[in-house]
Amino acid sequence: MSKDYYQMLGVPRGASAEEIKKAFHKLAHQHHPDKAGGNEEKFKEINEAYQVLSDPQKRAQYDQFGSAAFEQGGFQGGGQGFDFSGFNGFEDLGDVFGDMFGFGGTRSRRSHRARGADIQVDIDMTFKEAVFGGEREITLTKFSSCHRCGGNGGEPGASVKTCETCDGSGVVITAQRTILGMVQSKRACPSCQGQGQTPSKNCMTCQGEGIEKQRKTLVVTIPPGVEEGNVLRLRAEGEAVKGGNPGDLFIRIHVRSDKRFHKEGSTLYTKKIIGFTQAALGDKVDVETVDGVVELMIPAGTQTGAQFRLRGKGVPIRSGRGDQIVEIEVVTPKKLSKEQKQLLEKLDLRG
Repeated sequence: MSKDYYQMLGVPRGASAEEIKKAFHKLAHQHHPDKAGGNEEKFKEINEAYQVLSDPQKRAQYDQFGSAAFEQGGFQGGGQGFDFSGFNGFEDLGDVFGDMFGFGGTRSRRSHRARGADIQVDIDMTFKEAVFGGEREITLTKFSSCHRCGGNGGEPGASVKTCETCDGSGVVITAQRTILGMVQSKRACPSCQGQGQTPSKNCMTCQGEGIEKQRKTLVVTIPPGVEEGNVLRLRAEGEAVKGGNPGDLFIRIHVRSDKRFHKEGSTLYTKKIIGFTQAALGDKVDVETVDGVVELMIPAGTQTGAQFRLRGKGVPIRSGRGDQIVEIEVVTPKKLSKEQKQLLEKLDLRG
């Protein structure tokens, strides 16, 4: 079910960053689980909402795709490890608030791991490709772990030492005065990127950064039945970052429409125009499907709006395939010869 992050924080959709921050601080102080009368579930909800709405990029994703863009799980496919959008989790709640409000607990002493940036690409598909799915190659130029040092930033074989900036803790603590008093915050150490150690000699390839620009080609399995605007996620295929987890790759699907077909779930709909004589006497007609042309028997006396089912000609599903519904449209001739008119008058066909 879609989550309304704005409602969770009690702010309108057009709220400013400052309004969101104030609402969050008020609710966080009220519901913190280490406080008497606190509510851990409520606290997690408002933290989830704030993590998204306080970040301009994530807020833009949420406004466009909804909370599905930040939820675990979703539409799995092809063993590829992707789903419809997602977010790789929130910062530890104790780390964010343990020092801010003076609450204790072991959570406030945990360290963070950095996370690389997400990447979004767009894929164009024909209607038929979207129905059946399939494999697509995507070539990206992105930051990946350095091939020489494996991402640790040190020259292979070099010794490591305790980081002098954080004394091996992997985090640095800063404090600032706010309307709530002195607020302490933790962040990953900029010198060691949260690892607590630094190499004695930097990698010759990445100069200690642990990452390098690389061109990479991925083979992506697109599940059958995708629709315009669907977003798939490939976990850990985004930008790499030293000392942390790579971001995710989001693939947005664009499906070119096909005037011959209309799709609703696993069922395809199409129209077939037939003549007056065919409708009255019956006939065999050719009907287009995504598999090719098939023959359909039209019984005598068929009326406009009649529907016929072609089983197994729809969208592939786990148990097989959906169906195709063919709707008949009987065309009344606009121009008749004198002889044709006389024949129809003799027949005197009335409803």
